[in-house]
Amino acid sequence: MKRIVMITLVVLVILGAFGFAFRQEATFLAMSLMLTPGDDWHAADAPPAPDYADAGAWAAMPGKVDNADFTVGDEQDGQTTAEVDVFFVYPTTHYSSDSWNAALDNVDANRFMERGVLRGQASAFNACCRIHVPLYRQATLAAFFELDDRDNKESIGEQALNLAYSDVAMAFRQFIENIGDGPFMLAGHSQGSAHLQRLVREEVSRTPLKDRLIAVYAIGYWWNRKDLAETPDIPVCTSATQTGCLVTWNAVGPKATSFQDISDQICVNPLSWSNNDAVVPHDNNQGSLVLGDLDKNTPAQLLTGVADARCTGGRLLVSEVRTDAFGNSPISFGDDNYHILDYALFYLNLRRNAVERVDAYQTLQDSEPDDEPENSSADSEPPIDEAPEPDLMT
Repeated sequence: MKRIVMITLVVLVILGAFGFAFRQEATFLAMSLMLTPGDDWHAADAPPAPDYADAGAWAAMPGKVDNADFTVGDEQDGQTTAEVDVFFVYPTTHYSSDSWNAALDNVDANRFMERGVLRGQASAFNACCRIHVPLYRQATLAAFFELDDRDNKESIGEQALNLAYSDVAMAFRQFIENIGDGPFMLAGHSQGSAHLQRLVREEVSRTPLKDRLIAVYAIGYWWNRKDLAETPDIPVCTSATQTGCLVTWNAVGPKATSFQDISDQICVNPLSWSNNDAVVPHDNNQGSLVLGDLDKNTPAQLLTGVADARCTGGRLLVSEVRTDAFGNSPISFGDDNYHILDYALFYLNLRRNAVERVDAYQTLQDSEPDDEPENSSADSEPPIDEAPEPDLMT
């Protein structure tokens, strides 16, 4: 009897140690099991498609009172005088096994999106731009765990994400129609950034729209060198005022682990707007956003010096978060995984940078001559010494 008890205890200790060592993997596995719908994806089961000509299909848009108008502290909402528009695609807020894709009127998903994402993410752009946020039939989180190829057919996850993307693409086309010939930004987070990656490739890169694009802030989703090669006219941003370029990062702490080699991933540091590996200290962080609790009527606040940042190994490494104000987040993706805080930790730096890029773009437009010089022609001789293409991936 004692022998059996001892063996059982040893097995439990081993299992416990294994679970601790791979606790992040266990977290994702548990989330996948809990959130995976019981049935396969079927087009017939998809929620009704949106009509983006209808204002009701937009979570936020100019002239509408919505939570993207949120401001905190001394910050001001500048949408009424803005000359630039931003198309923002929100992250996954459908944490449910009820369906592979959320309906546009899904109460729980929309509550999370409106209270958390519009206030905490989309609002970062209301100092520079008019904000447009389409509702879309987002895929449930489990779709990202179901992306394996089976018999050369689309996986369940791919089908759910493809449906979501089809909405985003339709909304973007309506957005372009709505804004006329004006300049624009693209922004998003997580699933939203995944859709932006495809949108940039299929709808913007190597089209006339590219010349109107100020920047892409596709934060919280992996974008690697291979992806970048598919949109060669949209480079990585390497300075705070560069335009027509890409910003992306995935924030983690020292204890975070990854399932795969991510060293090839692109990272732009939101405290320096460079993609080198320099450490930018906490003092450069102008303000992290703590939203507060609407139900308890606790105010939102900006905290300075909360996080430092360094791009290394394909990730944005934060050595220390100097506040416990984010400790009550309802969602965790594992130890030191700051995915849910990608915007919050660097909110004010991002907000001010969006203004900087808009100003830089407008300055460039104002400085360009209306007509080509008389001596310009296709037969003009090229410069004798042309500068080599810069290496944007340092």
